[in-house]
Amino acid sequence: MARIKIVHTTEYTYRNPVGLLRHRLMVRPDDSHDLRLHRADLKIEPEPASIHWKHDTFDNSICFVEWPETLRTKRLSIVSTLDLTHHPEGPPLPQYSLEPAAEKFPLSYDQGETADLGRLVELQMPDTDRKVEAWARRVVAEAGSTDTLKVLEAMTRAIQQQFRYGARHEEGTQTAAQTIELGTGTCRDFAVLMMEALRSFGLATRFVTGYLYDDTSGTTRGGGSTHAWCGVYLPGAGWVEYDPTNGLVAGANLIRVGVTREASQALPISGGFVGSAGDPTGMHVDVSVSAVPIR
Repeated sequence: MARIKIVHTTEYTYRNPVGLLRHRLMVRPDDSHDLRLHRADLKIEPEPASIHWKHDTFDNSICFVEWPETLRTKRLSIVSTLDLTHHPEGPPLPQYSLEPAAEKFPLSYDQGETADLGRLVELQMPDTDRKVEAWARRVVAEAGSTDTLKVLEAMTRAIQQQFRYGARHEEGTQTAAQTIELGTGTCRDFAVLMMEALRSFGLATRFVTGYLYDDTSGTTRGGGSTHAWCGVYLPGAGWVEYDPTNGLVAGANLIRVGVTREASQALPISGGFVGSAGDPTGMHVDVSVSAVPIR
């Protein structure tokens, strides 16, 4: 259990004054049994004409920001500050109880669950050469077990060990097949790889975006920015989260902000501007996370 403060700053700069179109923000987590949100503040410059909060298809809190049509600016700054308690009922136990039918991999869902999970079971990206399926089957075979939890842990660690992490500031996410081919990726790429690999076995997965904290080991990758990992639906345990970037079963050091079917639906900030293609001169993102243990 820890009291967490997160300051997420995003700044865009432009060569010439530009107009600002509507922006969409996914920066606020919702209260749940594992997260208590005390305060959420937004500071936006230039000052918007309107700010509206809504829930999207996945029940994430989404903020829509709009400015006057006549406004022109050479800079846009968005600062999100969160004050929350993570795991207010105490630290999570790294143990999950599965229904007997789900203990062996690959598992299958009952009819009711299949209907509710819908497209989360379906592959979302092209893989004409079936590279992702081949990689996934090789990892499962090398796991040395048919125990579902052990197989998932083995895949999480395989991604962390077999692929090189590299921060990439360009927009977009690689396909799972591209990550296998390149041998490198970001946290978003690794989350997508694990999602698609498990979907090739018929498991329901979802993309998770949020923040990473408590990096005291010096080996954790993905800090200092937003982070991404994946969730897997396991009958009896529910949604269990895995961080393939760091080879971990997600737990005490990951703050979940939003969940989606695919990575493109989970952009922390997106929007447009009125101007020429050469006007943008830079984007700077900084995430500061401080944690104070509560005993």
